[in-house]
Formats: sequence, structure tokens, C-alpha cells
Amino acid sequence: MGQSPSTPRLAKSSSSSSSSTSSASPSPPPPPPMAPPRAQRTMLVVAGDAPPTAGGGARFAAPPPERDHTQDLPDEILSLVFASLTPTDRNACSLTCARWKEVDASTRHRLSLDARAALGYAAQGIFARFTAVSKLALRCARGSGTDSLSDDGARQVAAALPSARLARLKLRGLRQLSDDGLASLAGATPVIRKLSVASCSFGPKAFVAVLRSCPLLEDLSVKRLRGLPDTAGATTAITEEILFPPASSLRSVCLKDLYSALCFVPLVASSPNLRSLKILRCSGSWDLPLEVIAARVPGLVELHLEKLQVGDRGLSAVSACANLEVLFLVKTPECTDAGIISVAEKCHKLRKLHIDGWRTNRIGDHGLMAVARGCPDLQELVLIGVNPTVQSLRMLGEHCRSLERLALCGCETVGDPEIICLAERCAALKKLCIKGCPVSDRGMWALNGGCPSLVKVKLKRCRGVSYECIENLKVVRGGSFSISLDIVLERDAGGAIENGGQEAGQVQITELTDQMAAMDLPTNATNAQSSAQASSRMRSVMSALRRRFGNPPAL
Repeated sequence: MGQSPSTPRLAKSSSSSSSSTSSASPSPPPPPPMAPPRAQRTMLVVAGDAPPTAGGGARFAAPPPERDHTQDLPDEILSLVFASLTPTDRNACSLTCARWKEVDASTRHRLSLDARAALGYAAQGIFARFTAVSKLALRCARGSGTDSLSDDGARQVAAALPSARLARLKLRGLRQLSDDGLASLAGATPVIRKLSVASCSFGPKAFVAVLRSCPLLEDLSVKRLRGLPDTAGATTAITEEILFPPASSLRSVCLKDLYSALCFVPLVASSPNLRSLKILRCSGSWDLPLEVIAARVPGLVELHLEKLQVGDRGLSAVSACANLEVLFLVKTPECTDAGIISVAEKCHKLRKLHIDGWRTNRIGDHGLMAVARGCPDLQELVLIGVNPTVQSLRMLGEHCRSLERLALCGCETVGDPEIICLAERCAALKKLCIKGCPVSDRGMWALNGGCPSLVKVKLKRCRGVSYECIENLKVVRGGSFSISLDIVLERDAGGAIENGGQEAGQVQITELTDQMAAMDLPTNATNAQSSAQASSRMRSVMSALRRRFGNPPAL
């Protein structure tokens, strides 16, 4: 459609015309060329150039945006990527775009919600978005217990829950939730398999509705309940008879930090297929309850007793569980060798035995020798505050040929002869931990040729062992053998420093003190607050260093 109206072409044409006219006769200079109409102006845009600037200069266009290759990923691959992220990163990724938000919501299986009172009103929208949730946690912060989810809110949440999919439910700090509220949640989760409650205010009667509504429940954990009846003074018997329905599917029960855990004894006794029982830091006398439990639940495989009032009578009752494989006795000072012997004589399948004697010296060689004779399949033995000697350790090494893991902590009688005995007898030992025992280089060097299967040794607070011995053992055994030594430095009564390592620590403290004394502190009011914070942090560091190395020597 004719000549291009570009500005360069017009300027060239006017110049040639003026040149021909001036050659004929002199005439006034021609007027400047007229700019083309605005409608006729065009601009050449080259791909990859920047856009033209207002003040002239180079005229370039912006590059096109790079292609989003994540759009080529199918939803299944994108969901696998989301599954490998931490909850914080996954929450951030869900806000990237609408597609990522949709994929995250449709494939998220674990959800943790702040269970305030307003959660009931938002529950319908939340669970309409997250339709694949199978693990739900309702938590309320420690200082927000008075504003936690109530019974009315629990009913609203129960109405919105994905009842056909939810398999795990965790409740934390719901102080306003009563027995009726827990019953509403249990009624909306008929296929739940694991329930964990802690720091809530309902009592044991609430779990009657749980067992009736959740016939598939396998794992129950109850911690720090506030709605338990006050049974002060009645600590020798089961205090409240509650008719719990039979829980044939229940496999694991954990009772922790309950001042009246005896209320749950009927629940445990009504679970004939129970395999794991943990009673941790619960008040009351447990000899009689253990007799009731062992008589009705003979198939126990794992039993944890920690900080309980239980003695040899309770251990004798536990020995009726012939299939017992794991036994933890932690800080039960009334248990003696007699109770350990009764367990060892009947529980021949025992594989793991943990004993924290609390330095009462009521469990020793006699009980351990009975374990050696009666439990040939023992694989793991942990002794804390127990004082075995060569006599019992020799029998353990000879009879327990599968012993792979051994821990000796705070054992005053474990010295070089005992370690030499272990090196000679325990051929299958793979992991050894020694903490706070009077061993030296002589005993540790016996591991040079003993315990051929040993792959890991951990030493802590064994001041008789030197780093030279440790390094030599690493060189001699080589391969995948690993050994570590952690010496906690201490000062004796006269204030003398034990070794050169502590002297180096004292020098570090002195140098830090001098550096901090020479620092310039701000004098204006603006930096007063930051100066106080910095000084507080410095004092914290100094306190930690003093705890680690002691006070600096006087100059």
C-alpha cells in the first residue's frame, strides 16, 4: 500500500530535493519535513530487545517469560514432590498457584489444626478442601486452654470429618472438651485405628464411647488427663469400676503421667489381644493391677514400667505372660533379684531387657545370671545403675549367643576385668555403650582382638580411657569400626585442673573476658535496648562456658 511512512525515508527524500533546487538558483532553505500523522507512525519491535525509552536511545522489547515446565508434570508426580516436603514448605508451595493449591489439597493425608473455639465454624470449609486427610491433629496452645474447642465445636467438626477415611486422631490441650465432645468425635470416626489424647479435661468414662464407636481401634495413648477422679489415699486397688466394652482389636495401650491411672485397669483388662502395655510415671500401687492384667491379657509381648510403685509381686504376675519379649524396668526401686528371677524362669522368649536400678543395688549378679540361663534369645541388654561383675557377664556371654547390643551406665563394678570378659565371651556383640564406669586403657585394649562382630563403641565419662587408646583401636580394627570418647571435665576438691584440655578452656574464658571488656558500648539512648540484649546474650555464653570448663583462674 504505497511508500512506507517511516521517518528516515522522509528525511532522505527531502534532502535530495533540496540539493537539486540549490544547484539551479539560490533560495531560502526548505522548511523542516512534516512528521507523519500519529495514525501512520509505526515502530519496529525486535524479539529479545528492550522497549523504547521516553528519552530516546536504544529501542528494545522485553523478552517473553520463560516457560513454566512444572505445568508439564502430571498431578501424580507433583503430589509425590509435595509428599517429600516438610509441612512448612508444603504450605508455602500450596500458595504458589491455583493448580498447586488444588493438588496439595487433594493429596494431603496429614493435617494439624489450631483447635480454638472458632474451628467449629470453619470445619466445613476446611474438610471440603482437604478431602484425602487420614491423620488429623487438633492442638491448642498451652496458654489458650480456656479458648479451646468445646463440645458444640466438636459436634460441628465431627459433622465435617471425612469419616470413611480418617485413621488417626490426636487431641492436645483441649481443656473445654468433655466426655460428650470426645464421644461426638469418636462417633464420626468409625474406622479410626490410632487415638492419642493429652492434656485434656475428660475422664475415663469418655473412652467407653470410644471403644463402642471405634471397633477397629488398635493403638490408644492417654497422657496427662485432668478429668480423672481424685483417689488420694485409695492407691492399693482398682478405684472405679467402669464397664468398658470388649476391645478385641486393641493392640497397644500407653498410660503416662496420670495421677489415677488405676481407673484404666478395667479397659486394659478388657483387651484380650493386647500386645504392648506402657505404664509410665503413674501413681498408685500396681502389684494387684498387674495380676489382674496378666490373668486376662496373657499374650503381652512388650511391657514398659517406669517410676511405678511395683515390686516382686507384680513381676511375678508378669511372668505369666510366656510370650513376653520386651521388658523395661525404669526406676522401680522395689524390684529385686527375686522378681527378675521369676520373669527369667518363665519368659524364655525375652529379647530386650532394660533395667534402671536407680543405684538401689537390689538387682545384681543373681538376677542377671537367671536371665542368662532362662533367656537364650536375648539380643539387647541395658543396665543403668546396676552393678554386675565378671561372674554374671561371663554367663551372659556364654548362654546368650545372640546378644548384639549392650549398655553399661553408672555401673560401679564394671572395670577392666569385666570389659576383658566381654571381649572374650560376647562374640555376637555389635554395639557397646559404656558410661560412667571405672574402665581404663587396659580393659578397652582387650577389644583389639575380642568381639569380632563389634562395629560401634560409645564411651562417656570414662576418665581412665585416653584418646591415644581410642585412636589405636581405630587403626587396628579399621574397616567400618567406629568408636567415640566423650570425657566430661571436672575439677577436684583442691581446684586443680585435671588435664590440658581444661587448661585450654580456661584460656578461652580469659580471652573472651578480655575481649568483652575492651568492646565499645553504645552511649546514646537509641541503642540502650540492643546493648542490654547483647549483654544478656554474653552472660548466657559465659555461664555456659563456666559450666563446661569451670571458673577462670585468678590473674
